Amino acid sequence: MIDGDARAFLSEVAQAAFANPFSQERVRQDRRLAATLGEDLGGEAPLEAALRAVRRELDRLWPLDLRGLGGEERQLVEVALLFDTFHVFVPEFDALVARQLEAGAQPVSAGFGREVARRLVERGMAEERAERFVGIFFQMRRTFLLARERLRGESPSMGRLRERLWQNVFTDDMVRYEGQLWDRMEDFSVFLVGPTGSGKGAAAAVLGASSWIPFDAQSGRFAQSFTELFVPLNLSQFPESLIESELFGHRKGAFTGAIEHHEGVFGRCARHGVIFLDELGEASVPVQIKLLRVLQERVFVPVGDHQERRFEGRVVAATNQDIGELRRSGRFRDDFYYRLCTDVIEVPSLATRLEEAPGELEVLVAHMVEGVLGRADEASSRRVVASLRDSPGGSYGWPGNVRELEQAVRRVLLGRSYRGDVHPGERVDEWAKALSPQELALVREVGAGALELRELQARYCQLLYRRHGTYEEVARRAGIDRRTARRYIESQ
Repeated sequence: MIDGDARAFLSEVAQAAFANPFSQERVRQDRRLAATLGEDLGGEAPLEAALRAVRRELDRLWPLDLRGLGGEERQLVEVALLFDTFHVFVPEFDALVARQLEAGAQPVSAGFGREVARRLVERGMAEERAERFVGIFFQMRRTFLLARERLRGESPSMGRLRERLWQNVFTDDMVRYEGQLWDRMEDFSVFLVGPTGSGKGAAAAVLGASSWIPFDAQSGRFAQSFTELFVPLNLSQFPESLIESELFGHRKGAFTGAIEHHEGVFGRCARHGVIFLDELGEASVPVQIKLLRVLQERVFVPVGDHQERRFEGRVVAATNQDIGELRRSGRFRDDFYYRLCTDVIEVPSLATRLEEAPGELEVLVAHMVEGVLGRADEASSRRVVASLRDSPGGSYGWPGNVRELEQAVRRVLLGRSYRGDVHPGERVDEWAKALSPQELALVREVGAGALELRELQARYCQLLYRRHGTYEEVARRAGIDRRTARRYIESQ
């Protein structure tokens, strides 16, 4: 039997063990966990202190065997054991991710997975379930690393994006995921929305590389490389006549020019893999109907064939078009949308990210410079940031989002300045170039006579507050008292 103090502590462990690592709640839970046994954090990370507390308690309870426990007691001890085991092998999982990225399609050796499973089996877990947890541990660490590295930025909106992606992979309850959903996630489609160039493809690639992969203890390898799980297709790149072939494949002779068999994305997608359908708003209604059948019945038929083939992957879709307008105009079927929208995740614009956290520009530029040069270069990064702050300036709206910023970085590295997105032959007034999207919207609404006086005053004070950051400065510039300025600012 577990005494009351141990039960209370293990209950705290159960709350923290598999919480979303990108959530603020996880940090708070780690702090509470460490404090439960009186751990002094000092300058130590909350997670390290929490792990030390968990290991100390497990050592105190040893030699407990899961098979001798039942009900809530077994669940509490099991979660603590999983929490500890996972973190013991984090360095090995991190190294495995790096080696697999370098190796590509061929699964690399992961012999340490046998030790992970053995550790769990010795404490009373069934062998089959222990090996499943090896796969889940690898999935967890892979998802965390890829989301952190490929979706850079510390703005609140990017934090929410990483948090939502993690939840989309593991749900909000890891116990339920492991017990019921680890091999059922193919039924959960995802719709990514956001402006062009904002990074929907990068978000989809994180989901695509984060699927569960079984561990083969006999060979000491995972069944496949996670680099092969993601199968993207941009529908806007193909004429209507070829889209079906790219989606479902075709048989030789199916149509003029079909001189050999062709495997479409649904045929190339492995079990537990992810198909990314970008620019789905470009799909015609007949194509939507066929895609709807695949999502509902999990089967498809290549063009020119009569044999149904099973689809065992997951669909992630994206569009930069107004999906509501597409549905209202009849260009996007409601039943297709409802089948796709199990989860709708918004990828924020670059303007939103920089408005929330201006320092995010330095983070993104440093990452992009490293990508171009093949190594980190602080001097080059500082030069690029200084140039971009000068032109197009801190208030520039970045209509092309991250994709535009990437090209701006390259241009500055070539020794030129970047003035912003100006179409050939288009005259852009200097004052307009310096405005953020929110400021331009205010100007347009004033010009259209669409604002009442009180709303105009409030919006103007909010604009000044975003620029200058204090009630006093807003009051001085607007010619009003501080209390009135605060009331207008907080009225949004």
